[in-house]
Amino acid sequence: MSINTSLSHNYVLDKIKDIKVGIIISQWNNDITLLLKNSCNNFLINAGLEKNNINNYYVPGSMELVLASDILLNKKKIDGVIALGCIIQGETNHDKYISQSVCKGLLDVSLKYNLPVIFGVLTTNSKKQAVERAGGKCGNKGEDAAHTFLKMIEYQSNLDN
Repeated sequence: MSINTSLSHNYVLDKIKDIKVGIIISQWNNDITLLLKNSCNNFLINAGLEKNNINNYYVPGSMELVLASDILLNKKKIDGVIALGCIIQGETNHDKYISQSVCKGLLDVSLKYNLPVIFGVLTTNSKKQAVERAGGKCGNKGEDAAHTFLKMIEYQSNLDN
């Protein structure tokens, strides 16, 4: 079955409505992460996922996305995770350490469970850049993360056939 979304992406997935995803959202910079969450959820619903198969979970900051992803994949029967966060550069290099750690941590969780763990974390130089990437003139990384999740599910599905 081919599914058309509002962004004109096609997915060849059997039983797309049965796909289950956990979306983990950092509450740090929550004005940005809520924009990412809303667009991510809307994209998945428009693609054909059942609303009750999309579960949103909140953690304090981006660093906690790693452990939360691991716990979620260990305890829930889901097809993957989308991790949404926003790390904005400050006066020190703190943002770089957090960004690198979160990226590596999410990669490790994905490989541990052999399931998609999508990196939907903005790493920007300013709040303005974050807004531009959360639905502004530079696109919408929440939608991009949802699209990436579906493409990885499709990839896995094609290997199973």
